Amino acid sequence: MKSPHRRQFLRLAAGAAALSAVSRIAWAQAYPTRPVRLVVGYPAGGAPDIVARLIGQRLQERLGQPFVIENRPGANANIGTEAVVRAPSDGYTLLLATTANVINTALYDKLNFNFIRDTVPVATIMSAPLALVVHPSVPANTVPELIAYAKANPGKLNIASPDVGNLGHVSGELFKMIAGVDVVHVPYRGSALVLPNLIGGQVQLTFSSILSSIEYIKAGKARALAVTSATRSEVLPDVPTMGDFLPGFEATTWYAMVAPKNTPAEIVGKLNRENNAIIVDAKIDAQLADLGGSILPGSPVDFGKLLVGETERWGKIVKFVGIKLD
Repeated sequence: MKSPHRRQFLRLAAGAAALSAVSRIAWAQAYPTRPVRLVVGYPAGGAPDIVARLIGQRLQERLGQPFVIENRPGANANIGTEAVVRAPSDGYTLLLATTANVINTALYDKLNFNFIRDTVPVATIMSAPLALVVHPSVPANTVPELIAYAKANPGKLNIASPDVGNLGHVSGELFKMIAGVDVVHVPYRGSALVLPNLIGGQVQLTFSSILSSIEYIKAGKARALAVTSATRSEVLPDVPTMGDFLPGFEATTWYAMVAPKNTPAEIVGKLNRENNAIIVDAKIDAQLADLGGSILPGSPVDFGKLLVGETERWGKIVKFVGIKLD
């Protein structure tokens, strides 16, 4: 038989737990009560920045507080990622995550954080392929013609990427390995100068996000030879896939939101629901489609499974192409 003191303690403990749960729910319902930072690990103007600003504006409209886009470029998004990992777990600092975050886990031997362990999945936004884009002066209208030209002119072509270890860089290395060509990698600090330099002829080819390159392609200032998705892009329906010529070649990027670990589940759930409501809206869906993307609604659990699968997949690809960074 329980003593009166024991029964009183259990009642108080149960009451405290219930009060704590109610407090968390009330806190989540009131969230956000001040501006939220959405950190982007790349300079302004690139594809991640564009996606972050589009989603941030809609979250601001729906939740009534500013979603401030903070660009923290450097080290293939590791600088921005670490800033979020070290931030308080209160829902007021979020990261616009991309495929680069899982690629980095295989690329870098020494990181000050573990992306999977130190973040919590919030919401997926969209996925999009890259396009293999060449300068109009390159005498190739197809991937096989490009491969033939590169083999006949080893070391003559320069392939640009927004950063060392970026998806564009890894895609370029994958292309070189599978096709057996010698082209020179030229890394930039962010994507802002890649396409302008390609248009200017300083570099001859790049794997670029369709979001960043579509206007140049439509204007005839650059030529798209292939897209890196398993199927053709709706915005470039006449452009074949890399897999049509190099079986197994696929490199699709995704954009999503993560928060520091231990961010309350109620806040994560609220952000996830709001994000899903935003991206399934016909207007936003059309905007993302115009940018070459496909929406990715889903739960935090779905996103977590995606992260595990993508980490394993890109780990194998990075090992295959032989890139390793300190």
